Amino acid sequence: MLEASNNNELPAIPGKRYFTIGEVSELCGVKPHVLRYWEQEFTQLKPVKRRGNRRYYQRHDVVLIREIRGLLYEQGFTIGGARQQLETEHKPEAAPSNENRKQLIDEMLKELEQIRTILA
Repeated sequence: MLEASNNNELPAIPGKRYFTIGEVSELCGVKPHVLRYWEQEFTQLKPVKRRGNRRYYQRHDVVLIREIRGLLYEQGFTIGGARQQLETEHKPEAAPSNENRKQLIDEMLKELEQIRTILA
């Protein structure tokens, strides 16, 4: 992921829990209207909305915005290309099939039996 240390021109992310859209705009070098647009284009970006639809971003949102900014502005991706890149990067690993799961359990049971005999 793109942290502040990897991106010298952006300030460090403070240790706060929530950030306003104005603060995120300054931290990421992106105007607020662009952030609102990116919320529509990137499903991963979901700030908490409170009182009067005010947006509050968390640290992981700020890191994600910096990553999106890097893809679009520095690496030259289109919005669609950046979306695909993020989806492939952040796609969770597929769950093991039942057959693989059974095999893993059998291996774990064998290892536990070996540990048990060593300790006995």
